[in-house]
Amino acid sequence: MSTPHNEAKKGDFAKTVLMPGDPLRAKYLAEHYLENVRQVNGVRGMLGFTGTYKGKEVSIMGSGMGMPSIGIYSYELYTEYDVENIIRIGSAGSIHKDVHIRDVIIAQGASTDSNFAHQYELPGTFSALSSYELLEKAVNCAKAKNVHYHVGNILSSDLFYHADVETNKRWQNMGLLGVEMESYALFCTAAYLGKKALTLLTVSDSLVNDEPDTTTEEREKTFTDMMEIALEIA
Repeated sequence: MSTPHNEAKKGDFAKTVLMPGDPLRAKYLAEHYLENVRQVNGVRGMLGFTGTYKGKEVSIMGSGMGMPSIGIYSYELYTEYDVENIIRIGSAGSIHKDVHIRDVIIAQGASTDSNFAHQYELPGTFSALSSYELLEKAVNCAKAKNVHYHVGNILSSDLFYHADVETNKRWQNMGLLGVEMESYALFCTAAYLGKKALTLLTVSDSLVNDEPDTTTEEREKTFTDMMEIALEIA
């Protein structure tokens, strides 16, 4: 069956879906790493593909930008298409002096300034964590590939342009590694539905170090360490 946001049929998605924010990154990944690849979704330009990697079926689909977007797509993948694992593969801005451009962040958990979890009507603040099983596999794979990686907490923010320039410094003081816009919603959705999720991020720019930002094309086509770790653990 299809949804308002996904034209794929039941069975079109593998049990594990890799989700970059950019649908063009999904297209690049599918074309360069998967065999027997087919497009399974194109609604609203949110491209989704399924193929095989080293003989194992895997899907790749864009999530769009922000928590509402990935919240919709991940919920539908988990509930309507029987997906068990979603691995976000995205970019992040470093807010830690030891985290540099092109380093890989393996997100153990996500803090947020979003009200996404209000829907669960919890009597407190929910700590959104990744799947330890997927995280452990990612760490082992990063070690085997000699990738420079960090494991820790990140910030999922609703805001890309902050009016308060001191905001990131406050999160930095809590030891967070980087900032992005999706993982808290993904981790919440997975937890609520009893599924698994993980986020792998490549640092595209730094808010604390004087390092040149990566370009749009570089973010689409050259963050291969993160992509290959995700494919290996899929």
